[in-house]
Amino acid sequence: MKKQGFIRIIAGKWRGRRLQVPDIKDLRPTPDRVRETLFNWLSPIIAGANCLDLFAGSGVLGFEALSRGAAYVEMVDMSAEVVKLLKEELATFGSDNVRIYRAQVPAQLQPATKKFAIVFLDPPYQENLLFKTCEYLEQNHFLADEAYIYLEAGQPIKDNELPANWRLKKTQRAGQVYYHLAYRSVKVPE
Repeated sequence: MKKQGFIRIIAGKWRGRRLQVPDIKDLRPTPDRVRETLFNWLSPIIAGANCLDLFAGSGVLGFEALSRGAAYVEMVDMSAEVVKLLKEELATFGSDNVRIYRAQVPAQLQPATKKFAIVFLDPPYQENLLFKTCEYLEQNHFLADEAYIYLEAGQPIKDNELPANWRLKKTQRAGQVYYHLAYRSVKVPE
């Protein structure tokens, strides 16, 4: 597998560590600027949180969450090469609070062993998996009573496209990428 390059962790205990980025079609690591904004949004809740990184790709969101104090991260990707590389990267970090596995998301997700307070959703834009995955997570009890979901898309997202008890809290754009932070509560907002 040809290596496309590296991306670095920007803060926390692993600040400055580099992750390999495999040269795989449609793999787009979340840029530093976007990650910095995202983790500023999440800073009040990241410590001790259980995180789910779907369409993990380079793993930078999951490893960044761990670096900043997340208690547990589960990373899922459909590419065997990506999963192999993520496991190799994990071995260099020496962390045991991570689970990595291969699955088509959402259809092959393994049942949730934990309730996730933070979810990273950055699917390939052209495959129309974002909203399907949101509904799947909601219907199959993956989420904590209160959860934050990072959504990355090629176009803006509206509240009415998300499950009924999710609300967009933040929305920004960086170039061609729209990124959002949704809040999920078991209590449906007024």
